[in-house]
Amino acid sequence: MTQYVIIGDGISGSSAAETLREEDPDADITVITDEGEPLYNRILIKEHAKGKLPEAPISIHDEEWYDDRDIDLSLNTHVTTVDTDEKVVRIYDGEDIAYDKLLVATGGTPTQLPVENSDADGIHHFWTFQDARRIRESAENSEQAVIVGAGLLGIDFAAICGAQDVEGTYLMRGDRWWRYALTSEGAEIMHQAMRDVGVEPVFDSGVDRFEVDDDGYVTGAVDPNGDHYACDWAGVAIGLTFNTEFLQDTDVEQNNGVVVDEFMQTNVEDVYAAGDITRFYDVLLGEQAQNGSWGSAKEQGRVAAVNMAADDETEEFKWVSSYSITHFDFPFLSFGHPTIGDEHAERKYSDTEWRRIAFKDGKIVGGVLIGDLSPQSKFKQLMREQRVVADQTEVLLEQSVDLDDLAPAQEQ
Repeated sequence: MTQYVIIGDGISGSSAAETLREEDPDADITVITDEGEPLYNRILIKEHAKGKLPEAPISIHDEEWYDDRDIDLSLNTHVTTVDTDEKVVRIYDGEDIAYDKLLVATGGTPTQLPVENSDADGIHHFWTFQDARRIRESAENSEQAVIVGAGLLGIDFAAICGAQDVEGTYLMRGDRWWRYALTSEGAEIMHQAMRDVGVEPVFDSGVDRFEVDDDGYVTGAVDPNGDHYACDWAGVAIGLTFNTEFLQDTDVEQNNGVVVDEFMQTNVEDVYAAGDITRFYDVLLGEQAQNGSWGSAKEQGRVAAVNMAADDETEEFKWVSSYSITHFDFPFLSFGHPTIGDEHAERKYSDTEWRRIAFKDGKIVGGVLIGDLSPQSKFKQLMREQRVVADQTEVLLEQSVDLDDLAPAQEQ
């Protein structure tokens, strides 16, 4: 009987556990997580923090789900080290767990700002269900907040402020929100959407230090320009620190994440990884890449499990990811790798419609759609086909994209 151990019960770990049970009905499967509750929808927790959704719909699996599949779920369990020679996972204040094959799917922990008082009460990071509960409580009992972190996670705080009638100040280090993927024209659509819900973006700013009261509770932020912004609470979203401390004494290769091949296997035999923590080989790009989307993590977990259960690696991870935002009156979606590329094409169609496509070596590698998401499936298809289309941007920027208008691939 094969013993599989999965560290992490997010969507990648849970997807892997379910797939392993399907692929290997007689196996021994153990899932370890340091959280106190089983898998929940990390996408929907923002709706709970906004006051829009009760807790019940957010939970995906209860403990009975694991029991029904004969999967041993170990909650509130902290892994200290992994011995890849002995094939043992060592548990803090618990018994070692032996494995034949191991999947690391531990995700990350929000990075704390390296400034004075960044650990004060009332400063929130947003990653777990418990975070969402605390943020909701703060937002319901406040009038003003400060937000830090001009990316896809930071904008969730802006939406929470808007939904809870909190006056927000959004401090950004650069001259626009998500400046690595958006030009000023596209970013301004997002800036105006923030203003419309009562959140004011402040550019070329950030936080030099937080101010606190006598009880150690945050009362304001001071930016590098010396400007002061009062707040009842603060939201910080400046990225993730990957939860891989327990691998530090192993030979598992890391490079701002756990390095895996297209089969989700690390450089150490019988050790796999999936989800946010992976720096995976993207077969579409032809190079190592990272992606933190829910769909990508779920598929990585499934692919890892298929290969763990097989005698030989049989399935590649081949996926075009996407990340959507539905906080405002118009939708927003990024797909693929919009922050890379050697060429770009963009067009604005209205005050709430904009499109930008990133190309590398003539092929689409990612993009951003604001307002009209209808072209996404066609752009993803072109990515999967790895078709050279950068010389035909007029077709790709038409409001209604018709792939039949592209020159045949063989004539490229």
